[in-house]
Amino acid sequence: MSFFAGLADIEALERTPYDQAIPARSTYGLIAGAAQRFAGRIAFTYLPDGELATPPVHVTYRELLARIHRAANLFRRLGVGPDDAVAILAPNIPATHYALWGAQLAGRACPINFMLQPDHVAALLEASGAKVVVALGPNAELDVWSAVQKVPGIAARQVLAIGQDFESLLDGESEALQFDPQLTPDRIAALFHTGGTTGAPKLVQHTHGNEAHSAWFAHRFYGFDEHTVEVNGFPLFHVAGAFVYGLALLAIGARQVLPTVAGMRNAAFLRHYWKFCEREQVTALACVPTILAGLCNQPVDADISRVQVAYTGGSPLPTELAARFESTLGIAVRNILGMTECAGLVSIEPFQAPRVPGSCGLRLPYSEVRVVPWRDGRVQLAQECARGETGVVVLRGPHVSPGYTDAARNAGMFEAGWLVSGDLGHLDADGYLHVTGRAKDVIIRGSHNIDPQLVEDAFLAHPAVAMCAVVAEPDAHSGEVPAAFVTLKPGAQAKPADLLAEVAPRVYERPAVPKRVVVLDALPTTAVGKVYKPALRVRATELRLQELFAAAAPGVAVQVAAREKGAGCIAEVMVGGPADAPLEQRLRHALGAIAVETVFRFR
Repeated sequence: MSFFAGLADIEALERTPYDQAIPARSTYGLIAGAAQRFAGRIAFTYLPDGELATPPVHVTYRELLARIHRAANLFRRLGVGPDDAVAILAPNIPATHYALWGAQLAGRACPINFMLQPDHVAALLEASGAKVVVALGPNAELDVWSAVQKVPGIAARQVLAIGQDFESLLDGESEALQFDPQLTPDRIAALFHTGGTTGAPKLVQHTHGNEAHSAWFAHRFYGFDEHTVEVNGFPLFHVAGAFVYGLALLAIGARQVLPTVAGMRNAAFLRHYWKFCEREQVTALACVPTILAGLCNQPVDADISRVQVAYTGGSPLPTELAARFESTLGIAVRNILGMTECAGLVSIEPFQAPRVPGSCGLRLPYSEVRVVPWRDGRVQLAQECARGETGVVVLRGPHVSPGYTDAARNAGMFEAGWLVSGDLGHLDADGYLHVTGRAKDVIIRGSHNIDPQLVEDAFLAHPAVAMCAVVAEPDAHSGEVPAAFVTLKPGAQAKPADLLAEVAPRVYERPAVPKRVVVLDALPTTAVGKVYKPALRVRATELRLQELFAAAAPGVAVQVAAREKGAGCIAEVMVGGPADAPLEQRLRHALGAIAVETVFRFR
């Protein structure tokens, strides 16, 4: 099996006709092919809990394929056809895989984040047209079941509980597929939601061809084969768990270690992380930057010499963090850029080549990645930025989705055959893509654009800092100014003012020096461990308004509580005492030109 070490290897493969370069154009075809070649190999090692004394559960490829068949037969018997969906609210455990891949045979899979609010789940069920819901049944470690019961209208749908009737129903089905799924590369395989946890549902359509493309070519970058053993603690409602680290390994006969129903949030598993790696002979780690930072601080109490690489994605990889991980643990770090709208992968750093600081790798084969200018509120697809010049990353290829279920939402994202990523970045002379941040995360101080990642890199170079996120804080004079939120390494102590004084000289330009540094115990994260910057922007807004109101009305009890609203936030201001129109006017005047929706309440 040959692996990629540079762009020349990708271009060499592209001289092969596409249909000869990929063994199957469907998710089922990839899994079935691996099961034929590696029937007796272990596909999943599931850890029921985080204790080393508890025996793991192993699932071979032969067993996996049989259970996918059983699930597909069950769903078809329950009335699921090619245009119907099976909604899945369950963690990354073997039974969830049976449901996910079985649903793609019978109809469409719609994995849903079980941490969403009930109303949002209900809207996704309605938008997807789900006929059947598969959810984790009552479980002491992860209570999905009670949340599912609160979803409006759930009683009107067929709900199957993992750990209860789902498995018993599978046992009653045939191990052989009882229908012709009539799979084609263009058939819709799945609907993945994206766009955060608020607002109207936003469902991305994946075709079988989309998912197969991302999954099959990934291993050529990773350096993985059937002997690879990777820890996959990502949820299956996220493309990282399902494709980047899921189907990519199933396609080649590799093994995944699935760490409990709570994944990487299981404290006992994390406590024994390195011992599990030794016992299961792990060779690769699936991470995000926050996990890398945590593992840097985890004492190594086992033989981890088999672990060759940690792949990370989901958010920009700070160069200082990658270097610290490699020097501390002796494990190579490589970066990935992915999106839900292209079945999880845009670019990957090859394991066979040195890590390129600041890079997220090379484009997938048979795809195009360009960097184009942004002007007049739009990407300029007819132009292309020079190598090294920053612009917006766009891409096209067999992995790019046909669009959202609501075609009206395609504008600005799917344009003239291109997927507009929303990422700011550039291509270097060797074809490596460098992403410096999200277009929406750029801080605009006056008319000056500030790249938050470059500021974060300066803080991460400080010996006391573990993680850093820089966001926009509203400002009356400049519109926005940078605010830095940091966590410290275990045992480290540092005052915000001292941190700012020591880091400021390292920040790449004076306007980018933060006006505020806040030390937190932990940064807010999403379900897959990405830093959730909208929550920090809300916190920065609260702090700024609190300061303004305290100065405008000294001695008056004023408390600010902000929350997300669309792309911005709304602030509720609680003022101690009876309604006072002159006081409210004084407080509103203190806002000046700060564009934050504000509601005043007196008590």
